Amino acid sequence: MALPHLATVADLEAAMQVAEGSLPSTQAELALRRASARVRKFTRQDITFVASETIELPGGERVLRLPQYPLVVDGGHPLAVVEVAHFSGIEWTAIENRDYSRLGNELTRGYPWQAPTRLMGWPWNRPHGVWAPKVRVTYSHGYSEVPDDIVDVVLDLATMNLSNPENLRQVSIDDYSRTFASETIGGARLSPAHKEDLRPYRRSAFSVVPS
Repeated sequence: MALPHLATVADLEAAMQVAEGSLPSTQAELALRRASARVRKFTRQDITFVASETIELPGGERVLRLPQYPLVVDGGHPLAVVEVAHFSGIEWTAIENRDYSRLGNELTRGYPWQAPTRLMGWPWNRPHGVWAPKVRVTYSHGYSEVPDDIVDVVLDLATMNLSNPENLRQVSIDDYSRTFASETIGGARLSPAHKEDLRPYRRSAFSVVPS
């Protein structure tokens, strides 16, 4: 699935203070695509809104962390969580506020809502309060509008890409000399300042982001 750019050509023209339509569309789109890819690679996040994505995650613990956030859960975008047994293929639909609680991107398994017995089959012998070995989740996530600080980083990278398309270190014409930042050579790279701005959005093994 191709994700949209994290900024628009109109945003880029405004940031570069050029007239609307003055940027070559192919180059502008490429610069935004490359900049968006850099940001997504660093944050490990899609960022833009994705509806009803289905993924399978390893369980076996009490807390299940969904990799993409923020979660979007409402009438049009339900959260579906299904536990799957190891080899039998038996599936068990988990219900929020009955079988698990949700805080940000964390789903915490509760205790069974009724005492399991052998007559129930799986998961009667599963440890209480622990997710099944495999969990299938269908959820929606991301921002309907990309946060401004992310847009700023993307536009900064895209501007650097367009200002130095030939990856030059220095240009000299008569008495005029211009030295390009090292981040623009070989394609604009995230600077330490960019990474600091993006750090709140970066996914880690312990990231818990409020809804």
